[in-house]
Amino acid sequence: MRGFLASSAGVTCAAALALPLALSAPAQAGPQAARTEPAVPGGTQSLPLVPLGADRDLGAAAPEQGLGRRDVRSFSLVGVIWDDPDTELRGRVQVRTRATGTDHWTGWQDIETHNHDHAADPGTAERDSGRVRGSTAPLWVGDSDGVEVRVQAEADERATEPGDSPLPRGMHIELVDPGAEPPSAYTPAGVGRAGRAGRTGALNARTAYASAANVDLAPLGATEIPALSRQKTERDLLAGMPEGAAREPYIGERPTIVTRRGWGADESLREGGFVYTKKVKAAFVHHTASGNNYLCSQGPSVIRSVYRYHVVSSGWRDIGYNFLVDKCGNIYEGRAGGVAKPVLGAHTLGFNNDSMGIAVLGSYGSTKPSAAAVTAIARLAAWKLGLYGADPRGTTYLKSGGGNLFPKGKNVRLNVISGHRDAFATECPGRLLYGKLGSVRTAAARYQGR
Repeated sequence: MRGFLASSAGVTCAAALALPLALSAPAQAGPQAARTEPAVPGGTQSLPLVPLGADRDLGAAAPEQGLGRRDVRSFSLVGVIWDDPDTELRGRVQVRTRATGTDHWTGWQDIETHNHDHAADPGTAERDSGRVRGSTAPLWVGDSDGVEVRVQAEADERATEPGDSPLPRGMHIELVDPGAEPPSAYTPAGVGRAGRAGRTGALNARTAYASAANVDLAPLGATEIPALSRQKTERDLLAGMPEGAAREPYIGERPTIVTRRGWGADESLREGGFVYTKKVKAAFVHHTASGNNYLCSQGPSVIRSVYRYHVVSSGWRDIGYNFLVDKCGNIYEGRAGGVAKPVLGAHTLGFNNDSMGIAVLGSYGSTKPSAAAVTAIARLAAWKLGLYGADPRGTTYLKSGGGNLFPKGKNVRLNVISGHRDAFATECPGRLLYGKLGSVRTAAARYQGR
């Protein structure tokens, strides 16, 4: 089902009507040349990769490319992009970084190369914008000011015709600085709840427009949407139902959700307006594959970095996920448009319509997800799926928009709470997080009172 661009009628707040309706997307340079944005608040350094080793005379056809050690401006997250989003990077990507203000270099760290499965559906305006690039997953490395990169093609990719490139063309290393915490930012730990929810301050037009999408749930400019008791959550749900449609409201209590303003989203980066699908029939669970070397107090910084990488580096209209969860169980609003609304994301290629994406910050192939994160997924799913009458233990049908498991147009039966790998051949959300989804379904149903 096609999403629609929000009009003034789609934002249920008088304040939103006075704000710009169609905010234009920021101009973005192509990946062919080195690109640097202003460093405040945050920025991206984009450096072209060059041939390495004995094959450097092959130029773009060299099977190993990268950068030698070099000094750069401060950054905290890295990733590699290339020109054609339909080209896979078949090989290994590794980086070494130097902690800011020190002489200490890390060992080589692998970057997950398969990121095209987190993307807008084929044939959509977002996917066909002409700005989208191929990209690896992002990797959080912490505050750094030195970098070294190497990309090696797989052995079977090296035997090509003369002049053919075994690696994607136009590869760049993206060095993302999340910027300092804005004065209004939510603090995940060490600050009283009244302080966290109550800071508003001055709003620019773009921030106010994004915040207005949640005005039925929290004041304009709030940094968090407060939790509701189950009784109040049920009462709100019943109040929104058509007259005569009364039923037992199977819904979990609304959890606390940090808003985009709370994690410091720069709303000028994303494309203007909101895009919706018709409903939310399923939730796909993901991991960001960005590593686990972050503190919970850094959660907002990690999200600002992923947001910038998705939009500025990868060319998406906004961050891909509808919600994000850190390892301490804090829940964050992802793509703009309203946490209670069916916002169209770019999280599960081919299955973004009528679904939502929940990503846990980190990598969970060999690391066990925290109990707090698993509980947060269940509570969030119980509430959001409950708004649309979905049973977390049940199954549903979604129509494929095209992918590597199901052809376009096929109606696919999926668990209402699924892992990314259920809809696309991928390791996401990691073996150990995927193994927790049975517990998530059971807990979410219990939170709904089923």
